[in-house]
Amino acid sequence: MIDQPALQDTVVDGPVSSQAARLAASILSGDTSLDAASALMAEHFLSQPRVEIVTVVFTSFVPADQTGWMQLGGRAWVREWAAPGSSRTLLPAPDAGPEAALSMPWVSRIARTQVVALTDRDLLPPEATQDLEELARAGVRSLIASPVSFQGDMFGSLSLVSVEAGEWPDQLIQDFRSLRSAFVSRLVLEQSRRSLAEALEAGAEAQLAAQQLFGAVGHELRTPLSAILGYTEGLLDDAEHGTADDVATGMKRDGPVIVRSCERLLSIVDNLLGAGRAMSADDQRQEVSVADAVADVMHWHRTPARTAGVDMQAHVDPRLAAWGHPSAIRQVLANLLGNAIAHHRPTGGTVHLTAEALVGESAKPMLRIIVRDDGPGLTPEQLAHVFEPFVRFAAPTTQGSGLGLSLSRTIAEREGGAVRGESTPGTGSSFWLELPAFRPRQD
Repeated sequence: MIDQPALQDTVVDGPVSSQAARLAASILSGDTSLDAASALMAEHFLSQPRVEIVTVVFTSFVPADQTGWMQLGGRAWVREWAAPGSSRTLLPAPDAGPEAALSMPWVSRIARTQVVALTDRDLLPPEATQDLEELARAGVRSLIASPVSFQGDMFGSLSLVSVEAGEWPDQLIQDFRSLRSAFVSRLVLEQSRRSLAEALEAGAEAQLAAQQLFGAVGHELRTPLSAILGYTEGLLDDAEHGTADDVATGMKRDGPVIVRSCERLLSIVDNLLGAGRAMSADDQRQEVSVADAVADVMHWHRTPARTAGVDMQAHVDPRLAAWGHPSAIRQVLANLLGNAIAHHRPTGGTVHLTAEALVGESAKPMLRIIVRDDGPGLTPEQLAHVFEPFVRFAAPTTQGSGLGLSLSRTIAEREGGAVRGESTPGTGSSFWLELPAFRPRQD
């Protein structure tokens, strides 16, 4: 606990109340939904004369019954319960936006890691001026607040608000800590169930994609091999039964077809071998500097970019780091950058590589590495099929197997991420790789 006169020690001795103990057991048993558990906790806290408002925030779960909940921004859901007869509210107006919600930066910084009990806003230190002003506008004198989190995963927050100043009862603090712990445990269980369901679904999709890929690969390999075999047999027949002029004529006629078929076959094999290396277990998951990975793939593509008249530019925060297999991440980025260069306008252009942090569907920190070009772009119909094996929308003179994006998606999913894209005809395309962000181990 930070030594401040405004803050009360929340590490107290003594048992929880019998009502809180029964409620904690009910929450842990899973007999109630998360929405109902929130309401039952609010009802318990509001039975205490000191508490006027109870606020619950979800940042990684969407309430099953959204009645009474307000969505703030794109990911947060908040609901408050007030004591009977109270007209006070801490929620922003429906059209005010998330920036109108209380921020309280000084209190929030402390509350990220522990239960905070503020006894009197007027005792806040000078550096908490914004907190004091926000609480005064809302008519709040004291509060108890805590994050609802586990091992760095933030699920939301829980707060009790009062218009009175003074020490909070030890019994209430104990009840708060106990119910918060039960609520966190329940949220962790729900997230684990959801993650398991997502993993099973992703596994089924990956298996189906692999079956489709192998089927398509078999077909695509058969086509150039059949051409090579057929035309070679024709040349051999000319050599055995024809004249030297017949052989020369046949070579001029059929040789280019054999060469193109061999190039097609080599392109497919190169893509498969590259994907195989990326998905092998030769390296272990580790911290991967995004800036270093981007610099490597740009170095590899200097010559083709210069030949195509494409200018490559990168703006990546050197602090961003992904968690994955280094070779796999570089392979996917190489495929995306190679496509942006190869499928550009005849007069060249620019390819931008950027990266940003974001939050995934299960509240996991993620990174997005974006490869953006100003090439001819794709239509919505083309974009809908661009990740299918051997689907190509480039000119016939543009080399490629049509496997790059399909294999990149498979590799990215193995890394716990995804490859997606968007495009506007005549303007350009953006394809991005999403990956789990590296999180330092917390002792």
